[in-house]
Amino acid sequence: MKKDITIIAEVRETRGKNEARRLRAKGAIPAVVYGGKEDSIAVSVDPKQVDRILHSKRGFNTIFNVAIQGAATTPAMLADWQSDPIKGNLLHADMKRIDLNARITVAVPVQIVGEAKGVKQEGGLLEVVTREVQIECLPDEIPESFVVNVSELAMGQGKRVGDLELTGSMKLVSQPEAVLAHVVMVRVEEEAPAAAEVVEGAEAAPSEPEVIKKGKKEEEGEAEAEKK
Repeated sequence: MKKDITIIAEVRETRGKNEARRLRAKGAIPAVVYGGKEDSIAVSVDPKQVDRILHSKRGFNTIFNVAIQGAATTPAMLADWQSDPIKGNLLHADMKRIDLNARITVAVPVQIVGEAKGVKQEGGLLEVVTREVQIECLPDEIPESFVVNVSELAMGQGKRVGDLELTGSMKLVSQPEAVLAHVVMVRVEEEAPAAAEVVEGAEAAPSEPEVIKKGKKEEEGEAEAEKK
């Protein structure tokens, strides 16, 4: 769904690392607007506006307006962005023009809700396998997420991509047989075999050291010699 959000973009005359540093020093970031039947345009935008879109409910699936200096305002989506790996602040953004009358392919998150019967009553484990699915639809009909209720799932049962409720122009791109979530048996590690039990009442006689045995034989030999 198109949101009433507009990003103001100023055309950049120069490019390169030095220009990017100057923009960031002024509180802006370099960006590119591309797609459609028009040429790509290098622009600069306010990173706070882009960050606000990324942290919204629809995130990068949000459709917004880009108002380019000296050009017509156009609907767009965030196609890519770069962030500082340490500080986390935005460094660059790519914005793709969107035709609101043409179908597009997007990734939509899957939200699992409810406590499965197989977990609550049978001691199983709910395993979430797929966290997002790809669909094709008109831009104005992109959902925030697919909500999947797993309350009725018993042991060995699951929900598949094909079970999702699609509305309007939505069409699955992901494989319908793919598992979203299922209830599985908890794996129990096998215990190590117990040590051999000692027979009750029987004690193992300690073996005599070889030195002692040898000593006894020598003593017996000397006694025999004295008798002779």
